[in-house]
Amino acid sequence: MNSVLNNTKSKASTDEPNWLTSLRQKGSDDYTTLPIPSGKDENWRFAKLFSTEIAQFRPAERLEESSKIEAIAKSKLSEESSGEMIYLDDHLIQKKELPEALKAQGVLYLSVEEAIANHSELLEPYFLKESTGLGSQKYFGLHASMVKAGSVLFVPKGVEIKDPLVNYYWTDTENSLIFPHTLIVAEAHSKVSVIDVLSSNNPSNTALSISASNLYAHATANVFRKVVQNFNMDSVSFQLDTTIADRDTTVKNIALNLGASKARFENQVKINGSGAHVKMYSLTVAEDTQEFDQRTFQTHNAPNSVSDLLYKNALFDTSRTIFSGLIQVAEGAQQTDAYQTNRNLLLDPKADANSLPGLEILANDVKCSHGATTGNIDEEALFYMLSRGIPHRIAMQLIVLGFFEEIIDELESDSLSKNIRAMLDAKFEKKIL
Repeated sequence: MNSVLNNTKSKASTDEPNWLTSLRQKGSDDYTTLPIPSGKDENWRFAKLFSTEIAQFRPAERLEESSKIEAIAKSKLSEESSGEMIYLDDHLIQKKELPEALKAQGVLYLSVEEAIANHSELLEPYFLKESTGLGSQKYFGLHASMVKAGSVLFVPKGVEIKDPLVNYYWTDTENSLIFPHTLIVAEAHSKVSVIDVLSSNNPSNTALSISASNLYAHATANVFRKVVQNFNMDSVSFQLDTTIADRDTTVKNIALNLGASKARFENQVKINGSGAHVKMYSLTVAEDTQEFDQRTFQTHNAPNSVSDLLYKNALFDTSRTIFSGLIQVAEGAQQTDAYQTNRNLLLDPKADANSLPGLEILANDVKCSHGATTGNIDEEALFYMLSRGIPHRIAMQLIVLGFFEEIIDELESDSLSKNIRAMLDAKFEKKIL
């Protein structure tokens, strides 16, 4: 453990502002002193604990030129973008700058290092200020102490950005350790969409990714974030995401989880203003011995707000998923409208899906509900297709893709939807016979 932190301290910039130095020290202290999560912790119930010694992972010192070229060539998940950053093992290897018209309106799209060096006063109120409350505080501490890669987006009041900002975070070297960070600050009456892609440039390198995102939607802002996780099967992934929604905001989050041997996704939403409307979607395909551990927290701190969560999982082989979600309605948050749904499709009798939805309501005038379903392929639908000459493999694939279609439709991007369907096809192709 300490060797990881010592390795980082030797690289820390002496020019960083004092407020950031303090946050890094707190993160280091949290990582060093907080206990390793135990199966007795409610936030880790049903999960296989992360047993790999973190000290074996290291930030990459140097990159092969051929790997850079390959990663850049693969960074084509979205055809449209207002700006792009491509990271390989936490090194920024290419950046597509914003159009001049957006820069003239005051939009800032910066790497984390650029933001620290040149816009510390804008960064200070937001950067690393929201840790996770869902069990991985120790790992967030390591992230805070080491993070140097990522994107920072400030959208000024009244600015609408048509095409998305796209961030690619690739791993490549053996025992790679990366800390992707995405910070989005959308001021009043602004509108923006961001896509984050977490993936492996190397099909077999061992890697650990501890990513964090913080999304701040100020009053009346409209923000749409999509994240695609498709690491190779020798990787472990932590995604620690927080959304703060103010008055009359519209926020949509979509998470697509396909890769890693073990992936933990913690997604917490804090609704602090009335009239906010937040949607949370997730699509997960688990195969072989993969485990996807999903923890969510919808907190309503203001009246007259809406949150709606839908997580769908399809499971092959002996894979496992865990969904644990809580809706919390504070005292005084009257006329809250909150929903939470987890649906699991078992494609093998040995697959295991666990669902733990929950409610904690301190107001008396609310509409809140939660539910979970787990089932197998609809035999009648399968028989219907087979009886009309559709091969078994194709029929199974169509049913599974149909199961996910309502989430894919929410992507609101033809090119992204097409590429996501291609990724799903590739994963299903080797499983559905």
